[in-house]
Amino acid sequence: MISREAAVLCGCDWFAEVFRQLDPQIRIRWSAHDGEFVKPDQTLCHLEGPARPLLTGERTALNFLQTLSAAATAANAYAEAVKGTGATILDTRKTLPGLRLAEPGEFTRRAFMEGKLDLAQAEAVADLIDAASRESARSALRSLTGEFSAAIHVLVEQLTELRALTEAVLDFPQEEVDGLHLEDARARLGRVRAALDEVLAKSKQGSLLRSGIHVVFAGRPNVGKSSLLNRLAGEDRAIVTSIAGTTRDALREPIQIDGVPITVVDTAGLRESSDEVERLGVERTWREVTRADVVLVVLEAPAGVDTEEREMLTRLPGQVSRVLAFNKVDLVPGAAAGRRPQAPNEVWVSAKTGAGLEELRQMLLEAAGWSAGDEPVFLARERHLRALGFARRHLDEASRQLDQCEFFAEELRLAQAALAAITGEFTADDLLGEIFARFCIGK
Repeated sequence: MISREAAVLCGCDWFAEVFRQLDPQIRIRWSAHDGEFVKPDQTLCHLEGPARPLLTGERTALNFLQTLSAAATAANAYAEAVKGTGATILDTRKTLPGLRLAEPGEFTRRAFMEGKLDLAQAEAVADLIDAASRESARSALRSLTGEFSAAIHVLVEQLTELRALTEAVLDFPQEEVDGLHLEDARARLGRVRAALDEVLAKSKQGSLLRSGIHVVFAGRPNVGKSSLLNRLAGEDRAIVTSIAGTTRDALREPIQIDGVPITVVDTAGLRESSDEVERLGVERTWREVTRADVVLVVLEAPAGVDTEEREMLTRLPGQVSRVLAFNKVDLVPGAAAGRRPQAPNEVWVSAKTGAGLEELRQMLLEAAGWSAGDEPVFLARERHLRALGFARRHLDEASRQLDQCEFFAEELRLAQAALAAITGEFTADDLLGEIFARFCIGK
């Protein structure tokens, strides 16, 4: 049961929908007040079902929603009371002194400041709202319930134990400290590094769910780039004609492959041209290529790779992953669509018949670093990846300073500080302001 204490104004229907999204089995029973404004000691809402212990338990990840629930029913009851006058919930600001609209992220920030959520969980609230696919929503919900934070806390605890033993050696250099010697420290450090690598791998996977994959099509005119985009999008998004150079500007289309959001970008064909518009389109193509996560190079299966296309391939940025799609395989007698075992980054496809498209989809995911599996991933942000990377580098340096206790202890401290910044234990106020300012109004 939830009371109205510490309520803030929000929508009753929105509150109910939030709980139904979190757990479809939950049953919400509202108390009736016949339009009368409720008193603080009245019970407004009863929660029943499997989610109830999670939602009403002390200091849980979703505990802050209790405040929203109380506010929802208070606002709803007041709106019912003044419905006959044509007033709305926002009109209560005129009759309730001090009432105001919430600032962006204010609900979640208060929960963070009160210790109901750590910073990673608070960020997961926004990630859940902005989730572009079912998989990203599930990963955000896992972070909201504390799975990502729990993994970080395990790392911090392991580092704390190792630091404590190291500091004991520094504080009492003449004493023999049981359990800490060179091999023991190396073994402990190895376990921490292995655990960190696992968290980092899951975080990199999750970052693809959050930010999506940017795939840019590149190739000569009339090789079928627009036709492939239409096939992947499942509808005619790009104009397709037999005239070479039809596409002059970048065309972006959001799609999903196995729940991973992807933006595919069709571009102007790469060739020398005296046409000013086409030349500008080619320049934009190369700019798009430099920003891509994956470049899908479209070639013609019947013609193979000619000299001009080899030169194009050498111009592609070396740090960008690439997939070579040989289109129009249906025009090659006896040729089979699909991957080529002798060339792992090549696939033969037909935009006309759809042959080889499933293999192409999987290759795009693999080129971006996605590996399908049953292991849950963490919907990490760039800030989290940087912090994990910093921690990894400090642990690598610590492994080289095992015989120098002072430097070894300092590298452990820096690694721990980097990890603690993820959950907000050591976070500057200006960073907090930046994080919560990106939320929607309220939340």
